[in-house]
This record gives sequence, C-alpha cells and structure tokens, in this order.
Amino acid sequence: MDLQIDEFYKDCAAALLQLYQVFPRRTALYVEDLIGVEEPDEFGLPSKRHLSCLGALLWLAEEGYLRFDATIRYEALDQAVLSEKGFVRLSRSVAHALPGQADIPAAVLRVQSTLAWQLREALASGHSERVARLTRLLFESNLHGASDTV
Repeated sequence: MDLQIDEFYKDCAAALLQLYQVFPRRTALYVEDLIGVEEPDEFGLPSKRHLSCLGALLWLAEEGYLRFDATIRYEALDQAVLSEKGFVRLSRSVAHALPGQADIPAAVLRVQSTLAWQLREALASGHSERVARLTRLLFESNLHGASDTV
C-alpha cells in the first residue's frame, strides 16, 4: 500500500476545495490548514509529511490546477487561486456518483452532483478510497471516458 499516494489525493482534494470555497478570490493556502500541525525535525526542518503536502500543492500549480504568486517559506502558497482548469473540473457534474435520489429539487441536485460536493462529502466522511477515486476523476481530462467506478 502506498500511503503517500493516499495522502497526496487527500491533500490535493483538500487544497482545491479550500480554493473552490473562496473562488474567485485569492488566498493564502497554508499546509497546516490542510494537514494539521506537524512538528519539525531535530534540525528545525519541516516534517516529511509537511513537505509532501507542500509538494502536492506545488505539483497542482505545475499541472495547471491552481496559480499562486509566491511561497511563504515552507508554510504556504501566497495569493493562490483556482485556474480555469481547476474550477471547471471541480464544478463539473458527476451525477453517476450520487446515490439514487429522485425526489431532490433540480437546483440541489445540480450542486450535489458536482465533483466538489462529492469530494467534500468523501473528505468529511473520512472515506479514503472514495477520496482517491474522486481525486483521480478530477485529474482525468475526459469525464465520460472514465473507467473508474465511484
């Protein structure tokens, strides 16, 4: 089992959702807000977990899911915002991932069928396998060609 990959999916999902919540405003994206406080090592350097989360944030930027102006030491990305790619992927519908709910009003169904809503629910429930599946779905460019079952 590759625990660092599960953490990567969770970190990416949490970061993108945090930016989605304030979109289109820019904000500082702090590692501690995503993973909690991690004690530095005996030399005062950030923990491996902390650096992995920061690495995930930088990877998201390199792959075009978000933009930022600068890093704040090892602590955060300053003036971070979702890119068009990140926003479109999070706001697209993944209605097939919803359990059957025929009596829901259309406006509620539209919101609850977004990938952002589904990721938020998966993170809140602590369901790591669902977080991984939905995050992989986020990274796919063609939703309809997805072979993953959510």
